[in-house]
Amino acid sequence: MATLTISLPNSLKEFIDREVQTKGYGNVSEYVRELLRQAQAKDADARLEALLIKGLTTGEDALLSPEFWSELRKDAAKILAKHKQARKGHPKR
Repeated sequence: MATLTISLPNSLKEFIDREVQTKGYGNVSEYVRELLRQAQAKDADARLEALLIKGLTTGEDALLSPEFWSELRKDAAKILAKHKQARKGHPKR
């Protein structure tokens, strides 16, 4: 794992220390890693949304049959299971 050193004003350092103490993080590194994971997830969600919008505006119409919805539910359940597994072990916010 790489090490990163940053400089912060006292007010931000105090804020981070309070967040670590009150939200169950073991140390500052855990807190910062969680913030970065959240930023990555937000970025991925934005990319997905852009792709979905592009697909909706440029793609062919999809037949919304019972089979379509069944497959969509299965795919969503797989994605949800992956996210739940990834969240295990991370401190609760």
